[in-house]
Amino acid sequence: MNRKDSKFSRAVRDIRSAFIAVAVFSAAINILMLTGPLFMLQIYDRVMSSGSVPTLVALSVLVAGLYAVMGLFTFLRTRVMTRAGAWLDGRIGKDAMRVWICRGVALGNPDALSHRPLADLALVRAYIATPALMALFDLPWFPFYLAVLFLFHFKLGLLGLAGAAVVTALALLNLYMTSRPLEVSAAIERNATAFAEQSYRNSEAVMAMGMLDNLSRYWERLHRQAMHHGQRGSDRSEAITSASKAFRMLLQSALLAFGAYLALRHEISSGSIIAGSIIGGRALAPIDQTIAGWKHTLRARRSYKRLKAYLAGVTDSAEKAPTALPEPKGAVKVSNVVKLAPDGSLDEDGRKRVILEDVNFELLPGAGLGVIGPSASGKTTLARLLTGVWMPDSGSVRLDGATLDQWDSNILGRYIGYLPQSYELIAGTIAQNISRFDPQARDEDIIAAAMMASVHEMILSLPDGYATHIGQSGSRLSAGQRQRIALARAVYRTPKLVVLDEPNSNLDSEGDAALTRAIEQLRMAGSAVVVMAHRPSAIAAVDDILMLGAGKQMDIGPKPEVLRRFTRIANG
Repeated sequence: MNRKDSKFSRAVRDIRSAFIAVAVFSAAINILMLTGPLFMLQIYDRVMSSGSVPTLVALSVLVAGLYAVMGLFTFLRTRVMTRAGAWLDGRIGKDAMRVWICRGVALGNPDALSHRPLADLALVRAYIATPALMALFDLPWFPFYLAVLFLFHFKLGLLGLAGAAVVTALALLNLYMTSRPLEVSAAIERNATAFAEQSYRNSEAVMAMGMLDNLSRYWERLHRQAMHHGQRGSDRSEAITSASKAFRMLLQSALLAFGAYLALRHEISSGSIIAGSIIGGRALAPIDQTIAGWKHTLRARRSYKRLKAYLAGVTDSAEKAPTALPEPKGAVKVSNVVKLAPDGSLDEDGRKRVILEDVNFELLPGAGLGVIGPSASGKTTLARLLTGVWMPDSGSVRLDGATLDQWDSNILGRYIGYLPQSYELIAGTIAQNISRFDPQARDEDIIAAAMMASVHEMILSLPDGYATHIGQSGSRLSAGQRQRIALARAVYRTPKLVVLDEPNSNLDSEGDAALTRAIEQLRMAGSAVVVMAHRPSAIAAVDDILMLGAGKQMDIGPKPEVLRRFTRIANG
């Protein structure tokens, strides 16, 4: 997909009108910035020499009006920029969230993603309204102020031009000296933050196995490296910024002194002395502000580039929606399915590693299939393929005769229930989690799902029942409670295809019995149920067994026959 067609690029182009408006406001503001110096010039050259009070009053009223207009333009400029940032966020925020989640699924491990598009978007949005960006709009106007200095006196303009050259050189030096250290610091800091988040998610194991000190030391090492590079860049930037500010103040004084010298020689008026000094300082102010905010500009630029690359494939003109298919009955057909490792890893022969191959089976509505096999046999991969989380590299997975990519993903999700092996609940109420955060969810459907998962009584025993907030990742509930609520989410509104991956890994005997009842109820309602299992209790309510080994289909058939053949092979 051409990046020019990406939704992000179009959104940025669409806010160019806002930037044009800001540029116009900046032009007016910079012209009105001459109000103070010119007022001072008139005071010294006209009012003081003539002693005219009416002239003083007229000038004061005029200046008050000009300052009011300048204040209005400054307000409008800031308002346009803040609204532009909010508009950009509203235009692509949802897409950034969707792409982030989808890419996590595509890689099979969301925790491995180093990108933080939502954080990048927040940083770009915040930067749009900062003084650092405003200074960039003011920067092109410093030649205008130098031209005004030349109008006062050619030599005064030359002095201002020389000062601008020095300050510009300092700005370029700041860019050269700080860019690399700050980039390295930002990269290491992202790794340190990701490491800290992973440690937090595994806090129980960390504390139980005495890993806290080791992990803290490792994080501290990463953090210190980031701080070292960041501090080196900051030290250089601070030194150059201080030098630039001191030089600007020196230049103002030099302009004042040189203006006085020219006035003593009767080459300029006395009012031009102070006016020239103020204008000279104003000419260099945007350069000074740009240097001071350069660190923030670099961070925003990096975030902008990452965000643009991350959303490059998201088009503004959506592709034609798939043809609306009728509600499926739950017939599943898997034909010659092959899935390659999504991370692009290679096998010993240098070819893409195959994690599942040549899987074939059919399920009728109401059928129950148990999938067994050792670890890394391909059970979770098959679960992801059946639910449409992953697409096969060859072969097909069909629901009622249609491959899963023929369905709109949001519509398909209504007919699929999925309890992944690595499940998590989302911060919100129990009702929201069971209903998959559907704003139109009916209470009776939520309660029916909870009762099918035999978790209704447990929910009622909680302080706020179904309105109980479960905290981040369901941290207020036990592992077994979380798994049973996740099961209720999977069976919400009785999907046509339900895939359960290790659904009893955290259940006790009561939970196992509840799981068996739920599978039986689903099958009686016409749902096809696929259960990936290690423990025999998980497949008590299925009729057929598929055995996987090393990513290959080893056996399939009625449960007693497959288990008998497996037992005979295992016993030699």
